[in-house]
Amino acid sequence: MTRTGLLGQLDACAAFLRGKRDRVPAVGLVLGSGLGAFAERLKNRLAIPYEEIPHFPVPSGVVGHAGELVLGDVDSTPVAVLSGRVHFYEGRPMTDVVFPARALARLGVGAVVLTNAAGGVRRTFKPGDLMLLTDHINAFGTNPLIGPNEDSLGARFPDMSRVYDPALRKLAKDTARSLRIPLREGVYLGNSGPSYETPAEIRAYRTIGADAVGMSTVPEAIALSHTGVRVLGISTITNMAAGILPKPLDHSEVLATTKKVGDRFVRLLTALVPKIGRTLRK
Repeated sequence: MTRTGLLGQLDACAAFLRGKRDRVPAVGLVLGSGLGAFAERLKNRLAIPYEEIPHFPVPSGVVGHAGELVLGDVDSTPVAVLSGRVHFYEGRPMTDVVFPARALARLGVGAVVLTNAAGGVRRTFKPGDLMLLTDHINAFGTNPLIGPNEDSLGARFPDMSRVYDPALRKLAKDTARSLRIPLREGVYLGNSGPSYETPAEIRAYRTIGADAVGMSTVPEAIALSHTGVRVLGISTITNMAAGILPKPLDHSEVLATTKKVGDRFVRLLTALVPKIGRTLRK
């Protein structure tokens, strides 16, 4: 894809979405596996299948990912929610993986909340925990910014020392505390998948500082940071990673756990998103 081609596609996508609603979303959200309940409860909800959005990549049938962009409101804060995402393991180029996140930035959101289902690497975690991302480790073996840089999106060599916005993290912790929702913190390691990690890989990841592992989020966080959009990340620990418990890993366990913690997750986001919106207006 040429530089001009990418910008043209992003602008066409953003123009299409602006035509669907007269309010520009302030906050974007990307919902991970089985976490679509939040999008279903928005006020003034308008769901748009990815297939109808110009140039928008469509996930290839991953269970737990709806494949629609939902415009609506949380309290009085306008939002754009990606219910489902494209994964690198589908065989798609990184430009496809991060296109939806870049489209949110082009649409005008000031912050994006990235969510995912993750395996617990830290032994003190348990399925059902929520983990606030403090940092990440990119184990994809590639980077979404490889290739010609588009200066209108961001700098050639963007700083990655504060990918997950400290002020938004504090806001998330304060909100969780007020709701009496336990919120752990840790480092997320993202890799390509689709196979789950081996016990030896998990031991290695723990050694280099990973607390949770998954197959998403890192490319989107890099692309959003490149554009200057503020990023917050929250993982649902759906299972313990390979080798920690004496049982095989199964995607059905991921979906079952996200369903169990869904109400708690929705309560946290419902309270947090308007606060992020107010922060952006200051």
